[in-house]
Amino acid sequence: MIYLKMDDLPAFTHTPVDEVSGIYDRVVRTFYAHTTRSLQYGLKQLRSLYWGLKDAEPALTEALKLDLGKSAHESWMAEIMWCLNDVVFVCKNLEAWMRDEAAPDIPLMNQLMRPRIRKDPLGAVLIIGAFNFPFMLSLCPLIGAVAAGCTAVLKPSENAPNSARIMQHVIEQSLSPDAYQVVQGGVPETTALLEQKWDKIFYTGNPIVGKIIAKKAAETLTPVTLELGGRNPAIVSKHADPRLAARRLLWTKLFCAGQVCVSQNYVLVDKDLLPALTHELGQALQEFQPKGAKSNEDYSRIVNERQWDRLKSLLDSTKGKILYGGYTDRDILLFEPTVVQVASADDPLLQVESFGPLIPILAVQNLDEAIRIANDTDATPLAMYAFGSKADNAKVLAETRSGGATLNDAMFPASMPTLPFGGVGDSGQGSYRGRESFNCFTHRRSITQTPGWLEGLIDFRYPPYTAKKFKAIKQMADTPDFDRQGNAKKSLLWWLLLLGGKGSVASAGARWAVLVSLLAVGARMMARVR
Repeated sequence: MIYLKMDDLPAFTHTPVDEVSGIYDRVVRTFYAHTTRSLQYGLKQLRSLYWGLKDAEPALTEALKLDLGKSAHESWMAEIMWCLNDVVFVCKNLEAWMRDEAAPDIPLMNQLMRPRIRKDPLGAVLIIGAFNFPFMLSLCPLIGAVAAGCTAVLKPSENAPNSARIMQHVIEQSLSPDAYQVVQGGVPETTALLEQKWDKIFYTGNPIVGKIIAKKAAETLTPVTLELGGRNPAIVSKHADPRLAARRLLWTKLFCAGQVCVSQNYVLVDKDLLPALTHELGQALQEFQPKGAKSNEDYSRIVNERQWDRLKSLLDSTKGKILYGGYTDRDILLFEPTVVQVASADDPLLQVESFGPLIPILAVQNLDEAIRIANDTDATPLAMYAFGSKADNAKVLAETRSGGATLNDAMFPASMPTLPFGGVGDSGQGSYRGRESFNCFTHRRSITQTPGWLEGLIDFRYPPYTAKKFKAIKQMADTPDFDRQGNAKKSLLWWLLLLGGKGSVASAGARWAVLVSLLAVGARMMARVR
């Protein structure tokens, strides 16, 4: 096997803007040819994509190293294996997902119309990827679009140009060019794509661009899935294990140098646990990077100078105290993981999504204060991390909102293909991964079929309207199981089972036991009388 290398590929070049409309027309025409809808077509495309990625594995690893300084370990775990596993998972389940579903909770009369839910592809879709995980965040949505029977145009991030050009090569070699195309470029090319009338737009990135895309999509009533970021909190209660919390939270900031939308943006820790947590962070940092970040070949670099400058400006603006790290080198885009103890929730490190290896820590009086600060800082972050007792974590879940949540660990929900991944509120809308990727690009189409012999039973709907027909319609109304005060009403059978009382089944059992005892006493007395 001769594996593809980056040197075998042409340089990254922008797609000419005047070609965008033709690319759009091509995938739209293919969708209306209806060839992409079949199960076998989708499976063939996905299987071909799998082997295209597998054969290009060394080039994928090389591209990620060139674009982000990612290690082979991270590249395999969170990019290459992730995409390959998604293809395998979807292929194994696609036939079942595509089947019509029986409509739930249908009354007996309506069952005669054979109500069912059909899975129809949405049409020609646009997918706009991100730079931090260029393969996973571009190809996983594409996998869902292919599985659903859509055609698609993919616009990878221009900020990861080497990943973008290998992605284009793999797609051109693996997928049908009539159905799946890649457009390369930046703002002008993306703007030209947004001028077209898509059946769905899937965007991963920041909220500022997300608003622009949502506004443009609204002009043509195009549905969107927006996977955005957020100021994700980590809440460490006084009952947490400081060593576990430190190691697991630090890992999320070392991974891709913190350029991860679901990594924590700040840490709120109970004041009593602050000394232990900061000590363990120092210990973990020494263990994970014994020679420092600069000498660690597995530690990623910031994607470009613009993002490095943004992070440096953010670090310079804090009023907090640097506990660990702080070393930076613009020439090699190095930004050391930096732990900063801040004194206020108003510190810039909490108020802005860093999207980098900054770890601000704020001590709080108690769990209630931590929850209040988290809700005030960002009411709908993409992720939420809670470290503490079972009761502490349950309280955090009950009193916060987020796209996903992890208890006593970090980033796990995003790694499971059976769990939907997506934001809520300002962190996005819609979800994908596994079956949700299929659902994301699918319309659930309700279908009924009324037999001709049923005409006599439904003639009440036809004019002329009569009192008899009106009575028949009124008899079709459901009877409420609640009274005028909103209290639930129990059936006669339930009243008899509870012996006219209220409460649980256990209390009813006690009443039945008393009743049986009384009946037994009465029976014995009757026997004596006789």
